[in-house]
Amino acid sequence: MFGAPDWLNMERVIVFVVENWKAGFEILLLAAVIYYFLLLFRGTRGAAVFTGFVIVLLGVAGLTQIFELDVVNWILGRFLAFLAFAVLVIFQPELRRALAQVGSQQIFGNPRQRGKLIDVLVETTRSLSQKRWGALMAIEREIGFRGLTETGVAIDAKATTELLSTIFFPNTPLHDGGVVLRGDRVVSAACVFPLTARQGLSTQLGTRHRAAIGLTEETDALVIVVSEETGQISVAHAGRLEQDLGADGLRALLTKKLTPAPRHSNWLIEHMRRFLGSLIPARAAGAAPVETETGGGAVETSDSRGDNV
Repeated sequence: MFGAPDWLNMERVIVFVVENWKAGFEILLLAAVIYYFLLLFRGTRGAAVFTGFVIVLLGVAGLTQIFELDVVNWILGRFLAFLAFAVLVIFQPELRRALAQVGSQQIFGNPRQRGKLIDVLVETTRSLSQKRWGALMAIEREIGFRGLTETGVAIDAKATTELLSTIFFPNTPLHDGGVVLRGDRVVSAACVFPLTARQGLSTQLGTRHRAAIGLTEETDALVIVVSEETGQISVAHAGRLEQDLGADGLRALLTKKLTPAPRHSNWLIEHMRRFLGSLIPARAAGAAPVETETGGGAVETSDSRGDNV
């Protein structure tokens, strides 16, 4: 028995693809969504919760099918209708961080700028630790938090050891709250950071440590904490707190975390980010900087929107 001609087999393949291309596209789309959904929770606090959630759900579904538990199966079917809402509530921090990363931008593009900032932060932290002056400094990376900077006092000055030490001098107006650094500049001081709602933390952790953890649960910031009681240096990142680092440990951690890693994001997301970025320019066309002289001969630069530069 002779096989069908090659042209006939090819025709059958073409007909099959034409009739079922939608199903293939849906499979690829669902696979991509599931893949990026898993990447979303990898290395986060929600990973263990999500794993347990899936195991329990699959276990209950399997038992209802094996033992034909009609009532439980009916309840489970009604429960799945609210599954999307439950995911939004339970994994809200992880989802918000992922959406923010889609439109994120690199802050430290200049290695020299990054190195100078690290030197300033290490020297400042060492000095504050020796004097046991409490401090809370948040380094903005790719995910911005402008809303938090507006809770404090605008500074907009180059980060120096003298400036940061003055801010955290005990009993000064800007002593309480956190400092926000963007690039090599101090954006604002006396900012209010969100406290973590996590249970089971050590009772020795004060408000500064809980605020540092809370901010890093919602953003990719690095937050440096100096304990007022012990002078211990800690750094919070990705919802975790690294304690008792010392100056050398702080330098190593900052160098590692602030060095931009190569992006491995999807090409579609990259093209969408570039397209949207071209539609929203940093400055409106024709908005030229204007220099005005303030008291003492200082020159203040601002654009047509009134924002200080």
